[in-house]
Amino acid sequence: MINKLEPKKPRGRPRAFDRDEALKAATLTFWRLGYEGTSIADLTAALGITPQSLYAAFRSKAELYRESLAFYGNGLGTMVAPSPFEAPDVIEAFRLFLESSAREFTRPGMPHGCMISTATLTCAVENQDIADHVASLRGQTLQRVRDRLAKGVADGQLLPETDIKALGRFVGAMIQGMSVQARDGAGEAELLAVAALAIDQLRRHAIPPSSPHR
Repeated sequence: MINKLEPKKPRGRPRAFDRDEALKAATLTFWRLGYEGTSIADLTAALGITPQSLYAAFRSKAELYRESLAFYGNGLGTMVAPSPFEAPDVIEAFRLFLESSAREFTRPGMPHGCMISTATLTCAVENQDIADHVASLRGQTLQRVRDRLAKGVADGQLLPETDIKALGRFVGAMIQGMSVQARDGAGEAELLAVAALAIDQLRRHAIPPSSPHR
């Protein structure tokens, strides 16, 4: 007599599990509630899976948050394509960067502000690794800003004496400030007005197009 074995039930997440859809749901949840404000129950409700499936797919809340930050940076929170920093004129590049930020931070139907620029500014001691990771992402953006300013100097578009570090911090402060203002209810038109003031400040460091030094 041959005993038929019952087929084993698959472990972990179900085959119908769509990782991108899950990451999108998780990203929106973290973006809206913050890392420490988001519970496992919030995540399982948003993803439509059990805690066991969540841990099988992402190992931990912290790892899911890291993946969500990458998902945000690679698509969900992308402002414009191509990158505004690819504009040949440095002032135009930052105009695109600031204005697209104002629009993205107030996009209808989405959490307001930037998920990264104001994330985990303070946290419990046990979450310091997450805070350090987010700070490193902000640092990468700041470096991109400084690199674009430095290129503007090298291209003869910005004054040679431009303080790249300070001006980069200024742009970073504007982005973080606009993000906070958006979270507090500022609308697109209000943030675009703030962006216009920041662009005027940047123009103070520009060499006029008619200058022989261009």
